[in-house]
Amino acid sequence: MKHAEASGRRHVCPVWVGYLLASPVRKLLQNPRKILAPHVTAGMQVLDVGCAMGFFSLPLARLVGPDGRVICVDLQQKMLDVLQRRARRKGLADRIETRPCGPDSLGIADLAGRIDFALAFAVVHEVADASRLFSELNAALKPQGRLLLAEPKGHVSKNAFERTLAAAQACGFTAAESPKMFRSRAAVLARRPDTGTVPDPAQL
Repeated sequence: MKHAEASGRRHVCPVWVGYLLASPVRKLLQNPRKILAPHVTAGMQVLDVGCAMGFFSLPLARLVGPDGRVICVDLQQKMLDVLQRRARRKGLADRIETRPCGPDSLGIADLAGRIDFALAFAVVHEVADASRLFSELNAALKPQGRLLLAEPKGHVSKNAFERTLAAAQACGFTAAESPKMFRSRAAVLARRPDTGTVPDPAQL
């Protein structure tokens, strides 16, 4: 997704930053497999929100295997184009679907109740309407689905992260785990049993 409201202007992460985010050096500090393996198994349908050039998308594709699928969503088509090229080089293109989203919606209404696991890594603090984002993600998840939420400590204070968790809880989530990650504030969120009371994202 990679967008935010600041001083009345919408900020979009420059494409060149995507190359830094996808750098192999980053794996030394944030190992994708170590972060994702506890939550993702073969055959799953996974959603990667704000995927950029696929730092997490490609490892997710390996974890879901040939019978699984990773839907990768980002605001910028150029990010998705690079991700597609990387997936083809790694022989993972058949497991990855890329989707450009709009500035105000993920555009995933067709995925309602189909997603086993969703990832929102360093995304929510850049989104203008976190409540809408969480409502869309909640609607996309299966009843036992999970959302891994992570925000960078350098950009998101402890209090701000707690407000983010409160917004998620208001949209039908409950905190299930608090994993430790390098320079990140993280939580694994589960859908509440009463999630049917969450507003329809299309009506927001």
